[in-house]
Amino acid sequence: ARGFSLPLQRPEGCGPAHYFDVSLLACAACAPQQRPSDGGLSCVCQPGFRMVSNNGGPSIICEKCPENMSGVTKDGWNCITCPKGLTSEGKCRCLNNEILVERSIDGILLNEALCIQCNGSEHSFSASDALGNRCVRCEQTFINASKSCDCSSPNILTGGLCFSASENLPPKGIATVRFGQIGITLISAWFLKNLQASASACWLYSNLTACQALANMCVMNMNSLSSSNTDACGLFQYIYANTARLGIVHSISFWRHNLPWLYYGDQPGLASQVLETTHFPTRFSFEGTSKDIKLQFIAASFDAEGNFLKWQSLEGGLLQLCPDTQTKLNSAYVFGTTYEQNCKISISKILVEFANPIFYDIFLQYNDDEGQQYLWDVPVLNLNLQYNEMFVNQGSNMNNWLLTRRFFLVDALSGKDNDLGKLPRIIRIASKITISVRLATPTQRGTIYPPLITVAYTDVLIQNPDTQSVMVSFSVIYEMNQSEAQIQTDIALGVLGGLAVLWSLLKTAGWKRRTGSSMIDLQTVLKFLLFYAGDLANVFFIITVGTGIYWLVFFKAQQFVSVFLPLPSQEEDFVTYVGCAFSLKALQLLHKLVSQLTVDIFFIDWERPKGKVLKAVEGEGVIKSAAAPVSIWRTYFIANEWNEIQTVRKINPLFQVLAVLFFLEVVGFSNLALMDSSSSLTRTSESYVAPWSRVLRFGVSAALWLAIAFLQIIYFAVFYERFVEDKITQFIDLCCMSNISVFLLSHSCFGYYIHGRSVHGHADTNMEEMSMNLKREAENLCSQRGLLPNTDVQTFQISISRKMRLQYDRIHETLIRKRGPARLLDSSANTFEQNTKAYNTMNKFLGSFIDHVHKEMDYIVKDKLLLEQVLGMEFMEPIEKSIFYNDERHSFTDVLYYGNETTLLIFDILFFSVVDLASQSFVLAAILTYLQQEIFRFIRNTVGQKNLASKTLVDERFLI
Repeated sequence: ARGFSLPLQRPEGCGPAHYFDVSLLACAACAPQQRPSDGGLSCVCQPGFRMVSNNGGPSIICEKCPENMSGVTKDGWNCITCPKGLTSEGKCRCLNNEILVERSIDGILLNEALCIQCNGSEHSFSASDALGNRCVRCEQTFINASKSCDCSSPNILTGGLCFSASENLPPKGIATVRFGQIGITLISAWFLKNLQASASACWLYSNLTACQALANMCVMNMNSLSSSNTDACGLFQYIYANTARLGIVHSISFWRHNLPWLYYGDQPGLASQVLETTHFPTRFSFEGTSKDIKLQFIAASFDAEGNFLKWQSLEGGLLQLCPDTQTKLNSAYVFGTTYEQNCKISISKILVEFANPIFYDIFLQYNDDEGQQYLWDVPVLNLNLQYNEMFVNQGSNMNNWLLTRRFFLVDALSGKDNDLGKLPRIIRIASKITISVRLATPTQRGTIYPPLITVAYTDVLIQNPDTQSVMVSFSVIYEMNQSEAQIQTDIALGVLGGLAVLWSLLKTAGWKRRTGSSMIDLQTVLKFLLFYAGDLANVFFIITVGTGIYWLVFFKAQQFVSVFLPLPSQEEDFVTYVGCAFSLKALQLLHKLVSQLTVDIFFIDWERPKGKVLKAVEGEGVIKSAAAPVSIWRTYFIANEWNEIQTVRKINPLFQVLAVLFFLEVVGFSNLALMDSSSSLTRTSESYVAPWSRVLRFGVSAALWLAIAFLQIIYFAVFYERFVEDKITQFIDLCCMSNISVFLLSHSCFGYYIHGRSVHGHADTNMEEMSMNLKREAENLCSQRGLLPNTDVQTFQISISRKMRLQYDRIHETLIRKRGPARLLDSSANTFEQNTKAYNTMNKFLGSFIDHVHKEMDYIVKDKLLLEQVLGMEFMEPIEKSIFYNDERHSFTDVLYYGNETTLLIFDILFFSVVDLASQSFVLAAILTYLQQEIFRFIRNTVGQKNLASKTLVDERFLI
C-alpha cells in the first residue's frame, strides 16, 4: 500500500499576496495587479484596476484604469471618473445623505459618476440608506424631533434614532454587562448602540419592538435588578413602574401593556404562591389513549432586536443543545418520563450555530372542555440572577426565589466590547436547563402544579474557540412532595426499631440463660449490640424492600397519576438505609460465623467390642487377651458427612444468582427500573432510555431475589428433599446406622443432641447383617430409634446443668491440650496415649450421661412450650437436672448454613443491591455476589473443618 501526505494550509494563513485555492487545498499566489478577496478564496483586482476577464476560474485578468478615469465601478468591470474622490478600495465616494449613481435609468454607464443628495424637505423626508444606494424615507423619530432628516443639536442622536432634548427621556443607561462567574464587567458594543435608543423609544412612543429589545438586554444582563442602577433592567423597571396607567394584559398583574412580561413580582413568598397554589387545568392519566400523552410546551421566540419570530413547539430539540435523534429528542416531553441529556459541545460550534441569540417565552398549551386552546405560563428560575439579600435563586426555599419569564440559550452578542462583526470576548451559555413538573396533592389525582424551568448559565472567556468546550445538560424531572412518605418511613423505622430493641433484649436474656450466667457484664452488652445489629438490619431491610416494591407497583401500575418517583437527591435517605442494612447484616453474619466456628462438638461412639484378641505386652514378652478394638472409621465417616453439610443451604446459590440475572437482563425486568411510566419489559434501540431509579432498581432486584428464593425453598422442601435427597435427614439416619450420636454445645449450657444409637446394638458388621438389620427395621421387628422407648424423636435441644458443664470442661481441657490429633511421625507415644485416653474418657462420660448413669448429673426429656419456641428461649433453668427438649424441627441446623438461610439470603440481596447501586450494573453485582458466596463458603468450610478436627480428635487428614 502507498501512503500520501500533503501540507495543511488554511485560508487565514495564506498571507497578503496569496489566496486559498480550493482545488489544491493550498495557498496560491495572486497576479501582480491582484490581491486576495475578503474571504481569501479568490483574487480581485487591486484599486485602480478593472476586471477584463473573470470566468470563475483560478485566475482573472486585470487592466489599469486611465488617469482621467481612475475610479472603478462597484461591480469592478469598468473605469469611471469620481468627482468627490475615492475610497480605500478605489471606488467612488459620496458625502453623507448622498447616493452614488454610475448608470442611467436605462443602464448606460456614465463617464462620470454622480453624487445626488436626497431631499430631506417636509414633503419628501428622504435620506440615503445604509449602503448609500438609494433614497428612502428617514426614520420617524428624526421627523418627530426636527421635522427633517437631520438630528442636529440640541436634539439627541442615539442608536440611529433622534430624540428631542425637550422631551421627558428616561435616565441615561449604563451599557455595561457583568459576567459574575469570571469576575469581568465590560462595556457591551450592542448595549452601547441600542440600550438608550430602545429605552427612549419604548418610553416615549411605546414602540413594541424597542420594548422587546430593551427586555432582551435585561435578560442578557441576567435580570439583575437594582434600584440604584440604570442598566438595562433598571431602565425596564423604570418604564414598567411609570406606565401603570396603560393597564395590564390578560388580567395578569405582572404583564403591562406594550411591555413584555419579564417578572412575577418581587413580593416575598410570591414564588411559592405561583408554583404551589393553582393547579394546571388538565388531568393526566396513563390509561388508554392517554398512555403516552405529551406536555405541549410552546415558545414565543424573539430575536435580539425585539422582532417576534414565530411560535415554536419545544419538540424537536428546540432547547436541547446536544444533538440526538428526533425520536429521542421528542421523548423529553412524554408525561411521566424523566429525561436527561448531557454532552460536551465545542465553543466554535456554538459561535457558528448561535451567532445571534434567540429569546423564548415558554407556555404550556392545553384545551378546555369545549376544545378551545389556551396557554398556561411557565415561570423561569434563573440561578444566575442576583437581586438583593432577600432574593437569591438558590436552595429549596421558594420564598427567596424571584421568578422570571424570558431566557435564552446562547448569548454571543452582549459580550462583544468592540466591533459587532468580530468574535465576542465572552459568551454566556445555558449550561443546565431543567424542566420540573410537580405533582399536586394526592387528593387531586392526575393534576400538577405549573411546571418550572430552571436555568443555570456558564460564562466562557473566549481564547481559542477550536479547543474550548463546555458541558451542557437538559433534563425534565417529575417530582412530588415526599414529606408524607418520609414521615411514614420514620414512623415505621421508629416502631420496628423499638420492637427490634425488645426482641434483642429477649435474645440477650435467652443467651444469658443458655450461658448459665446471671451477671450483666461487658460481654452481655456487646452481645446485645450484636443481636440488635442483626435485628435492626432486618428492620432496614423490611423498610427498604417495602419502599422499593411500593414505588414499583404504585408508579408503574397507576392509572390516574397519583405518585411520582423520588428524585435522585430524595433517594439519599433510601440509599443510606440500604447501606445501613448491609453493614449491620454483615456484622450479624460475621457474628454467626464466629459462633458456628467455635461450637463444641463430639461424636459419641456407642459401638462396643465384639470378643477378645491376643495382644503382646510391650516390654514383658508375654501375650495377653484384650477386648477387640472398635473401628474408628465410622467416626471418621460421620465427621466427613458433618463436614460436608456445614455449608448446605435450602437454595442453590449459583442457580439463584443466574436466575436473577436472567430475569433482569434477558427477560428485561431491569426495564421496570427506568424512570418512565411504561411497564413494558422491552425497549427498542430507537426509543429513548430514561435514567435509572435507584429505588426501582432495588425494588425490582429484591423482589426477584425473594420470589426466586421462595420458589426454590418450596421446590426443595416439597419435592427435592422428599423424593430426591434430604441431606439433613440422611445425616440423622446415617448416625443411627453408624451407631454414633452427635453432642453439640453452641453455648456454655445449651446445645443440641442427635441420638444415633443403633437399635441393633452394633454397626460394625458385614453387608449381609447390615441388610438384615435394615429389613428388620423396615418390618418393625425391632425397637424404635428414639432416645425414649417407643419414640422416634432423635434430635433434641439440650439445656445442661452447670455441674454437667464443669465435668465436660475438665475432660475437654485434656482433650484440647494438644490441638488436633497426634501426628503419625513426629508425635511422642506419651502424647498420643494421653489424647487417646482423653477421647475414650469423653466418649465414656457422654455415653454414661445419656444412659442416666450419673444421678447427680441426670436429665429429663420434655416438650418445649409454644411460647418458648416462639421466643427462642427456655423458661426452666437446669439447676439440678439437665433438660432435653424434643426437637422434631432439627434445630441443630442453627449451627450450620442450613438453619440460617434467612440471614444468608438477606445478606446476598443486600450485597447484590449495594454493588448495583454503586455501579449501576446488574451483571457486576451478580458476579461479585457469587464470588462473596464462594469466599464465605470457603472460610466456613476451612475453619469449620479445623474446629471439627480440634474438638472431636478426628485427624484433619481424614476430612476430605
